[in-house]
Amino acid sequence: MLTFLLRPVGILCLSSGLLVMAQFGGDLSPRMNQAYLTPFHIKNRNVGLKVEGSSFTLDGSPFLIIAGTIHYFRVPREYWRDRLLKLKACGFNTLTTHIPWNLHEPRKGWFYFTANLDFMAFISIASEVGLWVILCPGLYIGSDLDLGGLPSWLLQDPKMKLRTTYKGFTKAMNHYFDELIPKIVPLQYGKGGPIIAVQVENEYGSYHRDKRYMSYIKKALVTRGINVMLMTADDGKELKRGHLKHVLSTLHMKNIKKETYDTLFSIQAISSVKPICMEKLSVNQGNGQSSGYILYEVMISTGGLLTTKNHVQDRGQVFLNENYLGVLDHFTNQLTIPTKMDYKDIPTLRILVENQGRLSYGKDINKERKGLIGDIYLNNSPLRRFKIYSLDMKTKFLKRDLPNIWKPVSFKPQGPAFFLGILRMGNYPKDTFIKMEGWTKGVIFINGRNLGRYWNIGPQEALYLPGPWLHPGSNEIIVFEEFRPGQEIRFTNISHLGMVFWRVNLQHLRSSFWIFLAELEIKKAEFTIFQEPELFLIAFA
Repeated sequence: MLTFLLRPVGILCLSSGLLVMAQFGGDLSPRMNQAYLTPFHIKNRNVGLKVEGSSFTLDGSPFLIIAGTIHYFRVPREYWRDRLLKLKACGFNTLTTHIPWNLHEPRKGWFYFTANLDFMAFISIASEVGLWVILCPGLYIGSDLDLGGLPSWLLQDPKMKLRTTYKGFTKAMNHYFDELIPKIVPLQYGKGGPIIAVQVENEYGSYHRDKRYMSYIKKALVTRGINVMLMTADDGKELKRGHLKHVLSTLHMKNIKKETYDTLFSIQAISSVKPICMEKLSVNQGNGQSSGYILYEVMISTGGLLTTKNHVQDRGQVFLNENYLGVLDHFTNQLTIPTKMDYKDIPTLRILVENQGRLSYGKDINKERKGLIGDIYLNNSPLRRFKIYSLDMKTKFLKRDLPNIWKPVSFKPQGPAFFLGILRMGNYPKDTFIKMEGWTKGVIFINGRNLGRYWNIGPQEALYLPGPWLHPGSNEIIVFEEFRPGQEIRFTNISHLGMVFWRVNLQHLRSSFWIFLAELEIKKAEFTIFQEPELFLIAFA
């Protein structure tokens, strides 16, 4: 038997933000990556721009947005095509542009959309040169325009409250939108145009004078026919105050810290008053989650008895902040949460639920929903206000390079966590098996492909790795370990199916196998011994 070892060298610890980052959602192969797909390439348009984990899809296929900003009102119309061609030549595939209210309605009731203010022609030229468009119709643009792009005649009202639901402002805004939005609608993706997203407002978090304002603007856009993806944009400091539920939150690269990204991810993938099962999540283009894990987070103010009433399907690990408390499953439906809580912030209860597979026959297939399928109770009171993160472990999972997030394995970590190892192969990789001795329970990926689950309770002790899934040179192996990781990963040419007892008709066995009933071990099989790999270790800064 030939055995080779690989030691994990990187770790990605479990937290809500990193779980969201783990949903890379997309096979980014050149054939599918639409970074260079132009508006002319898509004739039959069904689904526009969507968010899948931390990636975008356009009409169901992975799409990389590389956007640059050009303001049509700052460039002579005669130079529009030239500037847009230069944007395209720089490698951008998307144009971002703003619409200034103060220029289009310089006098109350007097609208201008011609000559250098003909944004419809500007967007059409962008489409002709092969650019998609993210449109920002205001109402506020930024500090580099007079009054931020708002018309000064609004201030004739001595009681004016700009960027609020004050009636004087909303009346003027609605009059403007009645003229503006009908010109945008036919340029949207679903109508054959290049507009794939519209910004609701710009950096409202730094202003934030009216909690109802952003919802009001969103409704004003939607009711007039805007049906592409909506988004908000704020700097890192004001991110929380500027976001809007069910609208994509985006970040301007100002006042950025590590905590900013955690905030961004928590705002974005799902919030719900009550728990939502996998099948009802608004992921995968509204089709829900089929397999893998799902993380539920909820704030609590006291300890006590946590009960499930059999609402955990199938197996949930429970954490108080980062501290492991125990497992809830079909056999255990309650846990005790410590009553002494000496935390600086409000404690967060986390439940990581694993889908262990659905029934494939019988009357109960109608009940095979996974995750939290009902309320969870603390001291007989249902918990409320959940944040939910999808971790579906699809084949295309973890297809992206994230070298700055992995931490070196220089300590004895505990799960749940992702572990990274690099295996170097020769020119002709062959079939092999992965044996997870010393590991507890989890999932293995090789070069982004999901090999399957392992569990130290057995019976299977090795996972088959087809040679075609290995590359000459470096191969990325990622392990999601729920509990206690091992120190190494073993590669062997022998399949270990574990401690099982089989009733075997020896006449139907091929002569090339020897059978041991206590431990079924393939001593000689029709597998080619894989080429010896080179053990390769790397460290991350």
